[in-house]
Amino acid sequence: MDHVAIMKKSWGLLPKILSGEKVIESRWYRNRSAPWRTIAAGDTVYFKNTGEPVTVRAEVLKIVRLEGLTPGAVKAALEKYGARDGIAAADLGSYYRRFNDTRYALLIFLKDPKRVRRPFFIDKTGFGAMAAWISVDDVAKIIKG
Repeated sequence: MDHVAIMKKSWGLLPKILSGEKVIESRWYRNRSAPWRTIAAGDTVYFKNTGEPVTVRAEVLKIVRLEGLTPGAVKAALEKYGARDGIAAADLGSYYRRFNDTRYALLIFLKDPKRVRRPFFIDKTGFGAMAAWISVDDVAKIIKG
């Protein structure tokens, strides 16, 4: 399965994925949502910043699903996985404030990140304008143009 993760450019995460500083892509939820049930080891995740083409891809090494989180469990997860998620120690507090009321976290361990040879835009029709994650059988089906 292929996935497209849409990132906030201001967070500067794509260069961290390419450099190997960020080897985990985390998604934090109040309710389980995509790609909770659809992602598995061996899948490919394509990354793009909002409003830009897809420029990075990586393979999924493994998935860790955290459920029933409490504020204390969120803090512990951030302390345990934060550095591998590309979060500087000085920024852990702001991420805790952002995620302390979440009940679920999906930790997607990445391997073999690469630049996409030919960056491409995607067609989000049917996925919702605000979708931050798209899962498809084949990413070629949603390439624009």
